[in-house]
Amino acid sequence: MGYFDRKIEAAGDGALLDAYSQTVSRAVELVGPSVAQITVGANGSGRQGGGQGSGFVISPDGLIVTNNHVVSDAKTVRVYMPDGFSSEARVLGRDPDTDIALIRTDTSLGTAAPLGNSKNLKRGQIAIAIGNPLGFEWTVTAGVVSALGRSMRAQNGRLIDDVIQTDASLNPGNSGGPLVSTTGEVIGVNTAVIRGAQGIAFAVASNTANFVISEILRFGHVRRAYIGVAGDTIALPRHIAVRAHSNAESAVRIRRVEAGGPAQSAGLQEGDIILAVEGQPVLGIDDLVRLLNGERIGKPTEILVLPIGNMLETRVITPASRP
Repeated sequence: MGYFDRKIEAAGDGALLDAYSQTVSRAVELVGPSVAQITVGANGSGRQGGGQGSGFVISPDGLIVTNNHVVSDAKTVRVYMPDGFSSEARVLGRDPDTDIALIRTDTSLGTAAPLGNSKNLKRGQIAIAIGNPLGFEWTVTAGVVSALGRSMRAQNGRLIDDVIQTDASLNPGNSGGPLVSTTGEVIGVNTAVIRGAQGIAFAVASNTANFVISEILRFGHVRRAYIGVAGDTIALPRHIAVRAHSNAESAVRIRRVEAGGPAQSAGLQEGDIILAVEGQPVLGIDDLVRLLNGERIGKPTEILVLPIGNMLETRVITPASRP
């Protein structure tokens, strides 16, 4: 390779790097102003010196999403915005099952981050983690989406569904902040409560976060039906979709069946594929969570499954209230 060839190649690499940098910077400029520091005092007063994490504004009237473990059992917290504004906020509701909490400030906030559709995510696309551990500036890490639709066990033993895995490292204090796409949409809520997260990071998908937010705003807590399974979102082979008379490209594969639960009583086993609930397609873990809402508790529910090596079957399961 000659001198001029090397110069051209170097210029091309520089242009690609510059384009990548501009893409990340543009997304951060869009979402960064909405990312807050959340501080919880040791006595619940919200004074600096207690526990802290990040959160992000989703509505100009002061609604902020953060992690459940960030607010813990506090009734009020303190919010610090990048522009120097601070305000007391009250905790509207918490959901330990997804490590998501919703709080509201006493005053309106002008900047909000839009929640995107996590169902549109693809492995390999750029993911940007933003946090605000200091209160007056944000920190940024970038990587790619490594895996989608995971069910992961938190440090307290709870199973968190619809988890995004990324190699965008999670800095201390960034837990509760947004995971952002290159278009400036929030695709997940970063969490640091997953076991074995060294070198990788996890976020609860935005669609699940949206479901939790809606439940908290309506009922003050999340109502869930429980069938006793853990699963992963998988690509659905075309021949299975054809047999199910479906155009779906994905479904949920059962990874674990809890002993004594409704699913085990109905004969579901590890490896079975869940295709639909009451005729509604199950394209991923977020769909399963959404369809098994509080209204299903105690009601016989038809679930279309494909057992390992067998024909399609409709199983009737009566969900219980989530323990």
